[in-house]
Amino acid sequence: MILMPPTSNQPEIVIGNTNNLNDFAGIPALPIFSDGVIEFLDRLSKQLLKSPSVKLYPDVATFAFWCRKASMKSVAEPYKNVDNRIGRGNAFHIAPSNVPVNFAYTLVTGLLAGNSNIVRLPSKEFEQVDIIVAAIDEAINDEIAPYICLIRYGHEVDITDYLSALCDTRVIWGGDTTIQTIRQSQLKPRAQDVTFADRFSFCVINADEYLVLKDKERLALGFYNDSLLTDQNACTSPKLVIWTGNTVEQAQEVFWKHFIELAKSKYDLKPVQAVSKLSNFCRNAASGFTDMHWMGGDNIVTRILLSRLTSDTHSIVGNSGYFLEYIAKDLDEILPLCNSSAQTLSYFGIERQVLRDLIVHSGSRGIDRIVPVGKTMDFSLVWDGVDLIRNLSKEVSFY
Repeated sequence: MILMPPTSNQPEIVIGNTNNLNDFAGIPALPIFSDGVIEFLDRLSKQLLKSPSVKLYPDVATFAFWCRKASMKSVAEPYKNVDNRIGRGNAFHIAPSNVPVNFAYTLVTGLLAGNSNIVRLPSKEFEQVDIIVAAIDEAINDEIAPYICLIRYGHEVDITDYLSALCDTRVIWGGDTTIQTIRQSQLKPRAQDVTFADRFSFCVINADEYLVLKDKERLALGFYNDSLLTDQNACTSPKLVIWTGNTVEQAQEVFWKHFIELAKSKYDLKPVQAVSKLSNFCRNAASGFTDMHWMGGDNIVTRILLSRLTSDTHSIVGNSGYFLEYIAKDLDEILPLCNSSAQTLSYFGIERQVLRDLIVHSGSRGIDRIVPVGKTMDFSLVWDGVDLIRNLSKEVSFY
């Protein structure tokens, strides 16, 4: 079947050209972690790291370091004995609109898995996107160019229909509503969806260990990067802080003092965001969902103390500096949260093995990632419990 591009609307092709779209079906798949892709990513990393703008954006700097050849060798280690996997073909990626660097990670994942890639860029304008796109344009060569097409378009269904019919794998980031909408565009019979739905993340801090920490400013910066760097819009962003230990009140006072001082110097809160936080609290308090105590703070950071945790706690979270808090007598109290809505559990002052055993032995259907505070945004090729390389490639069996 010959596919015809939509006639009423055309996507803006940021990198690539119309021939990229027309010729995607004929581009040969690559082996996973191909040398050409690794070399391209190393050039991309160097291009980004020499840009003065990168210093302003920790998320771009993190992406640049992740793309280095040395980093890729480490990333490829779990697949070092896998020599019979190649890309599935053409991957169509729909990046989320509220996390600027995600488009770059999903593109790189598609390349590492051996695919040609059409990536829909975020609809919102971000300088981080512009910086990375410019670096890709500089680093790309004739070998890799056929495998990358970056596009922008609005909500035109005919474009999504066309691109979905082209692909062998469709990767949808951005939440439940986006997934439901995109799935209305049909795939080829052998094509597959890899989806990343709305998720909820939270943090556990041992108060006693925190108070003896020498570099509290560093932890505050890590928590800031986890949360306010994306307005708490990322699925990895902690929206609830659970405290354990014997000195919780003292630790809370010190922790939030450091965090608020940092946020005031770095975070640009819009008036509409401040109003939204207040209305969110009033709406949930009036609903009788649970006992909620306003812990004070200013427009930058709003703190709400909960009297209990339930499997529905994720439904009352907020963003833009809206933090729920809970004081736990025992770590087992977090288990009601660990349903399929829960994604990342970040921690400080608690042994990782203790948290791992708690989650695994409880049979939890949620919590796909357990990471230290400051590391929630770190990308991994296993995301939401899905091995992206294996899901975006195919195995060639031989006997």
